[in-house]
Amino acid sequence: MTRSTTDNSKALNAFLAAKHEIDGMLARLATLSADHFETSPDEIDWGHVGTLQHYRAKLREISDSAFKEGEYAG
Repeated sequence: MTRSTTDNSKALNAFLAAKHEIDGMLARLATLSADHFETSPDEIDWGHVGTLQHYRAKLREISDSAFKEGEYAG
């Protein structure tokens, strides 16, 4: 009995589309970070700190999941 090959072109296309979208988001975030999230040192207040900590928490969750660290460590 021979094994038939599964056509994964739809899955591959969906994967590449998601990867492309992620790459775009990462590039935009890197640009925003390089610009200090569009703030200057004289403007920084605790609201900015809270916003940045929120971003960091979301990114840490994604990073931990991707690298199997933190709560995702096995």
